[in-house]
Amino acid sequence: MSYAGDLTPQQAWDLLTSDETAVLVDVRTDAEWRYVGIPDSAPIDGRAALVEWVSYPSGRPNPQFLKQLAEAGVAAGRPVVFLCRSGVRSVAAAQAATAAGLGPAYNVLEGFEGDVGPDGHRGHSGWRAAGLPWRQA
Repeated sequence: MSYAGDLTPQQAWDLLTSDETAVLVDVRTDAEWRYVGIPDSAPIDGRAALVEWVSYPSGRPNPQFLKQLAEAGVAAGRPVVFLCRSGVRSVAAAQAATAAGLGPAYNVLEGFEGDVGPDGHRGHSGWRAAGLPWRQA
């Protein structure tokens, strides 16, 4: 594995609440943040950042990703937890951060909304379904 590992949403929250150096980075797009919601970072003293992995609406990788991580305080030796919609983009983000010497970097399994359920909708698993803090952006 080219990053520190995968965490369930609850394990990610446990790390964020027990290690005051850990930071959460939501790598979804601006549209997802605005229309779906974001993790509420108030309970972890605001140690969270919104940094697109793929820019919307172009669908291209964010060329400023590593720079924006640094601006958010992500550094070597500081645990960073990456979150996306379903746990796919966040793997790529964790790999990129690790390759750049940042972290340890973790991926949140199931992401913010989880995979599409039998009813054709998301939200049956993931950060929100686990009852973790979130809010509308």
